[in-house]
Amino acid sequence: MPILIAVTLLWAFSFSLIGVYLAGQVDAWFSVLMRVTLATVVFLPFLKLRQIEAKIAFKLMICGALQLGIMYGFYYQSFLYLSVPEVLLFTVMTPLYVTLINDMLDRRLNIGFAISAILAILGAIAIRYQGIDEGFVKGLLIVQGANICFASGQVGYKRIIAKERPDLPQRTVFGWFFLGALAVVIPCYLALGNPEKLPTTTLQWSILTYLGVIASGLGYFAWNKGATMVNIGTLAVANNLLIPAGILVNVIFWNRDADILRLSIGGGIILLALWVNDKFNQKHAKAQTTA
Repeated sequence: MPILIAVTLLWAFSFSLIGVYLAGQVDAWFSVLMRVTLATVVFLPFLKLRQIEAKIAFKLMICGALQLGIMYGFYYQSFLYLSVPEVLLFTVMTPLYVTLINDMLDRRLNIGFAISAILAILGAIAIRYQGIDEGFVKGLLIVQGANICFASGQVGYKRIIAKERPDLPQRTVFGWFFLGALAVVIPCYLALGNPEKLPTTTLQWSILTYLGVIASGLGYFAWNKGATMVNIGTLAVANNLLIPAGILVNVIFWNRDADILRLSIGGGIILLALWVNDKFNQKHAKAQTTA
């Protein structure tokens, strides 16, 4: 969990950087392309082509295509219709998707995981709600597409590593993850990108470089590695810790009009979800010990 919290703090700045300096100014698909390309370059030197079987490499590429490639396509478009706090708010469904996708793959329903995820969603909803305006529904649906892709990718990665090759140093195989994302992003930019809306300032280039090398390259590796070290319920709740962190950063640096009281209440509910999840895990562990 400490790794997931650290990445949450790192990613908390990404939403505002995109919403304030890139959205509507720099072509969304170019931003995605540069971000994924830089992240790929970071991990290519560690990649050992013959270390894993081709089918496992292909599965990791699918995870990358979902969690990064397709997800970013939805994610960057959402800022054209929603404010930064709204984008953050509408990611509240991610933990539920995490638990549901995992339970569907296991063909079961874990009540403890479901309760902790629902609590986390309620906490995020308590933070901020803005009335319906133009683009609200479209923006909401776009964010849900991003949520489903993000949840599918991290659940898939966690299960593949645990089942196929838990012995491998993850840095030596994570390059496949980014290559999968790149395989999606390149044709999307060629088909949908606007070469007339490239970055025009040093600040925009700097932000894209930071997002590619640090937020995506190191961030996604650390997040997915952290995901392999916790249970699905904790992973689900960790997804929503990003919401209060992201809104707090947005409030402090760019938007001082947010409701701090509601932010505090929502964050408290999310922490309660972590506590509930931990209690269910302890109960489950005792049941297995006595069985």
